[in-house]
Formats: sequence, structure tokens, C-alpha cells
Amino acid sequence: MKKRIGYSILAMVLLSGWIWLSASGVAKSNRNESMNGSIFLNKTDTATFGAGCFWCVEAVFSELKGVISVLPGYSGGTVKNPSYEEVCTGTTEHAEVCQIVYNPAVISYDDLLEVFWEVHDPTTLNRQGNDIGTQYRSVIFYHNANQKKLAGSYREKLDQSGAFSKPIVTQIVPFHAFYPAEDYHRDYFTKNPGQPYCQLVIAPKVNKFRKVFHNMLK
Repeated sequence: MKKRIGYSILAMVLLSGWIWLSASGVAKSNRNESMNGSIFLNKTDTATFGAGCFWCVEAVFSELKGVISVLPGYSGGTVKNPSYEEVCTGTTEHAEVCQIVYNPAVISYDDLLEVFWEVHDPTTLNRQGNDIGTQYRSVIFYHNANQKKLAGSYREKLDQSGAFSKPIVTQIVPFHAFYPAEDYHRDYFTKNPGQPYCQLVIAPKVNKFRKVFHNMLK
């Protein structure tokens, strides 16, 4: 009887030790995964671009792998919390922009710049197609010194390469504030595919974008 009790106690000790080691190993594994992967993957950055109508910009950038959210709104002006109607007057100095939150481990700021310059005409001042006014200007609002450097270098290389027949007029200016647009502007292309502007302007732009950047789509 004493022997059996002794063996039982020994078995319980060994079992407890095995459970502790297993739990410790899982915890360590989870910590390593968090340190090596998930923390980095959860790190995000923000880009703010104006490239004409923000419906078009949102429709394009929301399809990119690594882009977490795209929010249309207004930036660069002097009026706080402007309405769409106010911005359309051209008196607020705001541009229609999209605030893009992305994962730099999946898509780089350089990648976003490439898409930005590909999907609109950066040589037309305060105009994209039939959309005319300072609110439709080509503009990059940089959030830090690195974004400013990358955007300036990219613009310079494009100008020197002769990629466009006319000089690039894209503004590269510091970001100060962003005011989200009214709710009905969000996911506009997705929610209003039959709207004439969506069919005639946005759809062709999105289709061209998908062909050029097919390897970067979600």
C-alpha cells in the first residue's frame, strides 16, 4: 500500500512538472510570436492624399493589400469642420482628401506614392477632368520628415524622367488637420455603382488601376 501511494505521489509530481513546462513553453512561444510578429504587424502609419474627387481616391486605395482604412474628408484649409457645400465653394482653402491608414509591413509609403501619381493627372493645376477648383488640387500632406523626403524625391524623379509631358504641380505640404466628410461620402462608389459619375468617371479609373496594380490588390 505504501509503495502504491509513493508511486502515485511521484506520478502527480511528474505530471505537475510536465504541465508547468508545457504552459511555460506555450507562454514563451506566444511572447516570441508577439515580439517577432503581431506587434510589428499591428503597427500602422497614415498617409493623406488629395488627387481630385475623394470618391475616386477612396475607391482606388481601399483595394490595396495592407491598406486598413480609407476615409474621405477635407484638409489644408482654414475653416474648422467644413461641410461639403462649403468646400465646394472654394473659399475654405480645403482640398478633398483621403486619410489612409496602412500597415507598412505589407505596403510601403513608396508603394502608395506610386499609386497616387498613377491614378490622377498631377500636371493640371486645381483640376481633375471636369472637376475644377482648388478643392480638387493634387496634394500630398506629409505626416513626418521621412514622408516629406520620399514624396519630394519621387516627384523630382518623375519630373526628370519625362513621365509627364508637363511639369508636376503636386503640392507637398505639412499635415495639420483632417476633417472627415459626411457619412454619405464614405464607400460612395461601392454604394452607388449606378450613379452617372461613378459609371463615367470612377469605374474606368478603377478598372485601369486594377490592371496596372493587379499584384497589389486584396
